[in-house]
Amino acid sequence: MLLSLVVHTYSLRYWLPAAVMMGTAPAYVLSWSAWRLLSTILPGRPFHVMDDLFYAIYQSMVLFFFENYTGVEVLIYGDIPKNKENVVYLSNHQCTVDWIIADMLAIRQNALGHVRYVLKDGLKWLPLYGWYFSQHGGVYVKRSANFDEKAMKSKLLSQTKCGAPMYLVIFPEGTRYNPELPKVISDSQAFAEKEGLAVLKHNLTPRMRACHIAIDTMKDHLDSVYDITVAYEDTLNAKGERRSAPSMPEFLCKECPRVHIHFERVDVKEIPKEAVFFRRWLHERFEIKDKLLTSFYESEVPEKRCKFPGEGRRSPLSLKKTLPSLLFLGGLTLPMLITDTGRKLYLRTWIYGTLLGWLWVNISP
Repeated sequence: MLLSLVVHTYSLRYWLPAAVMMGTAPAYVLSWSAWRLLSTILPGRPFHVMDDLFYAIYQSMVLFFFENYTGVEVLIYGDIPKNKENVVYLSNHQCTVDWIIADMLAIRQNALGHVRYVLKDGLKWLPLYGWYFSQHGGVYVKRSANFDEKAMKSKLLSQTKCGAPMYLVIFPEGTRYNPELPKVISDSQAFAEKEGLAVLKHNLTPRMRACHIAIDTMKDHLDSVYDITVAYEDTLNAKGERRSAPSMPEFLCKECPRVHIHFERVDVKEIPKEAVFFRRWLHERFEIKDKLLTSFYESEVPEKRCKFPGEGRRSPLSLKKTLPSLLFLGGLTLPMLITDTGRKLYLRTWIYGTLLGWLWVNISP
């Protein structure tokens, strides 16, 4: 009985924030949809301003749980610009929490509403979220021969033409690096060797097409590229070997005490425009990431292990930036749940929102 209580209490660490984040989604989508309908008679710029505000409200509530609730310590190596910029954010990819890391950095620049993602095509099936991410400026891409270069360019140009601020997050590896999936890692290393590229140990070989298209298409709109390397503490097993990074449920269950984020800003003018040279540049950036992660996981000096070279500065997130959003969205949701009419509207939003998303991904060009 005691064990059941412990297990139940542990699961509540995840289910409570998950229930709040998912539970407020219908109220959020209804509010956003009302603005979307109203904005059809307005120029594109006012819509994007309010859309970014809506997004920032929801994501700051998400960060309340992933930072304030978990108590995770965020250590940043490098100087984040104080002013907002139009950027492409390139990061290594290990787990779904990597999405949240982009939000963690963006909120520290007051740019949270400008975050947009390049996502693999299968994620467009997520109920409500899949459709909404695209409306917010996200881009869904397919791999290899099915990659639609024209569609990606068109989507990005539509954003830049109306002057939408851009914080475009891309994970060039295309899929997650997971030590528990050795075949994925070995296939990636074999591909690098075949192409005459340096073989990476703690990253997968980056794919250059989406990154190159994004930077080339928005070259007159962008200020810089943010080169981000992320490492999660407590990801070494008893033998000192790297294990998989925490999933979102594990992170919310407070299984990660610290996140280490290495930040480097690269001026967009310094990035090669030609595809062949861009590919080499991107791979060299990942070689740097690999050295950082090798030092983090394998340094022979115990004091240097589980940290990046240089000084990592603690960067706590103030409740003033997250708690108001939680209270606001909670205030929108509760009235819907205490009346029969509200509950019906709430349920219909989930159902019709999912159906709308399904129709959109099947009939959109």
